Amino acid sequence: MSRLTVLTTIAILSAAPAFASGEHAGGHDGVMAMGMPGDASQVDRTIEVTMKEAEYGEMVFAPSDMQFKAGETVRLVITNEGELEHEFVLDTPEKNQEHKALMAKFPEMEHDDPNAIRLMPGASGEIVWTFANAGTFEYACLILGHYESGMHGPAVVN
Repeated sequence: MSRLTVLTTIAILSAAPAFASGEHAGGHDGVMAMGMPGDASQVDRTIEVTMKEAEYGEMVFAPSDMQFKAGETVRLVITNEGELEHEFVLDTPEKNQEHKALMAKFPEMEHDDPNAIRLMPGASGEIVWTFANAGTFEYACLILGHYESGMHGPAVVN
């Protein structure tokens, strides 16, 4: 076995436990399609967001859609008013679908991204975001089954 093969095998095996343990840290620390983490001292407005279970098994965000202006910095104050754990992930619909597929494989995945927050029942947190680019993006809960139960909405940047 060549030295390169041995080193490659060691690198793959040493990376696998961190991936399999469900860590998802720092993947979005820079500029994304919809913008970047905002400066809390430069917030233009605050939006209160709630997450909860509704009747008939539906899971919802309120508001059910959001509008932003390009260049606007927004503080999203997110509260889990439900009885289950929920998350709020802000990204493109395509990236959310990729993330949802990964969450299906690793349901206990932990997040450490400026565009996402996971909250236990009754907990609150915030995301400060600068919406740099116009387009239609999405916020969603990507915990297994929550998206399918209605927990997603459009984030439109004009």
